[in-house]
Amino acid sequence: MEMLKVGDKAPNFEAIDQNEKTVKLSDFAGKKLVVFFYPKASTPGCTVEACNLRDNYQTFLAQNYEVVGVSADSVKRQANFANKQELPFSLLADEDKKVIEAFGVWGPKKFMGKEYDGIHRTTFVIDENGVIIEVIAKVKTKEHTSQILK
Repeated sequence: MEMLKVGDKAPNFEAIDQNEKTVKLSDFAGKKLVVFFYPKASTPGCTVEACNLRDNYQTFLAQNYEVVGVSADSVKRQANFANKQELPFSLLADEDKKVIEAFGVWGPKKFMGKEYDGIHRTTFVIDENGVIIEVIAKVKTKEHTSQILK
């Protein structure tokens, strides 16, 4: 797993969101973009993280940021998550893991002594020109906004 780093050009991703709308990197030209990768919709940590970003969404918009979440969940699961938690941003259903692998966040993980492949909870901040200006690999789900907008 070769994760993208600060200074790398963001991959020109394209995926379907929870509303079955195609979302691409080029949609955000001229804005800063927060792309947060999370393991699974509606799980406790992912819910806390997404809700922290939701609760601060207006602050992101005011500072010319847009927010997009990505996991390998289906469109239906993303839609249920977004509706239940009233998430105002796109959640990409990256079932074929094209976006996940392009950013390099898929790989071996350990949980309760078991090793398996999965999504590493990671956030990328991309500038107005499509260049990665920050990578947050140690996400604090309860205070994620302050990690991004510090």
